[in-house]
Amino acid sequence: MEEDVKLESANDDPKPGAKLDRNISVSEFSCNCCYDILVNPTTLNCGHSFCRHCLALWWVSSKKTECPECRNKWEGFPKVNILLRDVIEKLFPDAIKEKYEDLEQNSEIGRALEAFNKFGDEQNQTSSRSGRTNLNRGGGGFFSGVLTALTGVAVVLLVYHWSSRESEHDLLVHKPVSKWTPEEVVLWLEQLGPWASHYKERFLSGRVNGRLLLTIAEDEFAKEPYSIESNSHRKAIIMELDRVKTLGVKPPQNLWEYKAVNPGKSLFLLYALKSSPRLSMLYMYLFDYTDTFLPFIHTTCPLKEENEDDLITKFIVSLALSALRGNSRQRDLQDPTWTQWREFLVKYLFLPYQLLAEFAWDWLEVHYWTSRFIIVNAMLLSVLELFSFWRLWSTSQLRSFPRLMWGHFWKMSTQGLFVAIFWPLIPQFVCNCLFYWALYFNPIINIDLVVKKIRRLETQVM
Repeated sequence: MEEDVKLESANDDPKPGAKLDRNISVSEFSCNCCYDILVNPTTLNCGHSFCRHCLALWWVSSKKTECPECRNKWEGFPKVNILLRDVIEKLFPDAIKEKYEDLEQNSEIGRALEAFNKFGDEQNQTSSRSGRTNLNRGGGGFFSGVLTALTGVAVVLLVYHWSSRESEHDLLVHKPVSKWTPEEVVLWLEQLGPWASHYKERFLSGRVNGRLLLTIAEDEFAKEPYSIESNSHRKAIIMELDRVKTLGVKPPQNLWEYKAVNPGKSLFLLYALKSSPRLSMLYMYLFDYTDTFLPFIHTTCPLKEENEDDLITKFIVSLALSALRGNSRQRDLQDPTWTQWREFLVKYLFLPYQLLAEFAWDWLEVHYWTSRFIIVNAMLLSVLELFSFWRLWSTSQLRSFPRLMWGHFWKMSTQGLFVAIFWPLIPQFVCNCLFYWALYFNPIINIDLVVKKIRRLETQVM
């Protein structure tokens, strides 16, 4: 019902025109949803005002936090405009009273207001938690900066220390076999495995240098001064010696030696497998099948009937960082069986980082702490990948998954091409910093990311 109110306003100064007479109608205070007088008017960020129950009904039906008129999203949770409410109730008390009586008889409006207010309480709790988190972050900014600076200094010092160590241990991978000293021959022998240390003194007593090592025949290892009675031990030494003769230098047998021989490839594999393990393994299958992919699949998906006590060594090429050699369970790396392929494909599709962890576990005895860093990082990356898929599922963005995968593939390809072109221009010290950062400090960063993801998930659930 249309109701008019005559508003009279007078000024203290009795001048002509000081007294104002004006008629105000209910239509000037009407809601754009119900087109009736505003009850508990709620003003949004865009400036439009609606009855609170009308806004609640709109939110319940659309589940959208946006203005019913201009469709602009509101921020926070809208409150009742107290000033506007008091003015309307003083100007039109009868109309407001009648409107309240009608609303009390409508149970649907009551349920909508209850749900709307509950949503507002949840929003307020989330905002308060976010405020406390930001406050804590602000307070810890100084310490975070100090920690970052100390981490940077630690990386530089560690790179300098490890670089000096690499120059000592990687000498044989660059030095021709014919120039090896007897001590270097013994060093080569010890790296074949713990069992080889039993023959260390025999090689030293015979003063076997690199030139003499190349001339030793297979049957001579069973005679004095070597006296290697174990057939498995002789086969292992002969197989390694054949590789040495073919290459002319000692093949890389651990992480650091492989890095010294293949610095670019080791850095590429480290970052590629961390960022996109599936694409990287596919790349290894297509372009590095014999040297890299075969040792990897035989290590992560071994044949069940293999002999665990066989001491014949094989050479394991690391996909993540380097090529490592561990205890071989077969003399030659043959094509995988269907059983191995089936196990590998299941892990490849659903748990690619588990393959990296299993591969690192195989050279745990060779690189004790480094293997553990890689295993922990693989576990953290698996959790982060799970969170990414959960976010796509929970936000109903699965339809955009092919587009996201194509964007990821394009990004990885362009980055790989960029590194391949500009790799010769990058200083070796910078490459070492990147290598050791990704190897030892990236797990620390991923721990922080996992903690943030878990806190965000808890906030959404609550």
